[in-house]
Amino acid sequence: MKRNLSKGLKVVFLAVYLIVMAFPLYWIVITSLKPQKDIFSFPLKYWPDRLTFQNYINIIKISKFHIYIANSLLISLSAAVIVVCISVLSAYVLARFKFRAHRHVMLGFFLTQMLPGFVALAPLYLLMTRLDLINTRASLVLMYTVGLIPFSTILLKGFFERIPSSLEEAAMIDGCSRMSALVRVIMPVMLNGIAATFIFAFVQNWNELFVAVLFIDDESLKTLPVAMNSFVMKFDVDWGAMSAGTVLSVLPTIALFAVAQRFIVDGLTQGAVKG
Repeated sequence: MKRNLSKGLKVVFLAVYLIVMAFPLYWIVITSLKPQKDIFSFPLKYWPDRLTFQNYINIIKISKFHIYIANSLLISLSAAVIVVCISVLSAYVLARFKFRAHRHVMLGFFLTQMLPGFVALAPLYLLMTRLDLINTRASLVLMYTVGLIPFSTILLKGFFERIPSSLEEAAMIDGCSRMSALVRVIMPVMLNGIAATFIFAFVQNWNELFVAVLFIDDESLKTLPVAMNSFVMKFDVDWGAMSAGTVLSVLPTIALFAVAQRFIVDGLTQGAVKG
């Protein structure tokens, strides 16, 4: 009886937890399908009298939604690829070589994760202004890359430490250079970790708002989060358009997680074993 009661309570708790967590997503989706009059109706309608795709039609036809999507994809993918390429090399050095400043470098990486990012925004804005990179996609790619390299390096370092160094030593004995051994032997073994790091970097870049708002003013260069922010007006909020835009904006990340779910779970759990 006690065992059945315990299982029953767990099922009830998980069911309530699932409903609480899923309700905001349901509300966003159903709001995006409501006519304008039903969005502000009182009492609240948890299911509208009729469903409409007018909010989606408006946001696609009236706004430059396809441009915002293209900008977000270009910037997020570019920054994620650069982050992975640099982090793989830096994590390999930190995992395989012990040098005098090794502990200081790791401490510096950890400190960057403790400090809020907005602390450095003022000097970075001045730097970008002097480099004439304000209002360019390159500024966002550079900012996102710099911001994600420390964490990505820490994450990948755990994967390298799980792989015995004898593996690349054997490849080097067979004639490979160290770089060739890294690319041909080590990286295929830790593909899960590389994929998890790439996905983490992409999602962070895709959802980033604060830096993009500060560095981008041109309408044709805005990313999706910046465009979504424009629906919040001075005296009103276009909830229908914002909800429709939110649903469309999460579709790429949902597709990415659905395709690469195995890599994410295996990668993050394996990388956390040793760091």
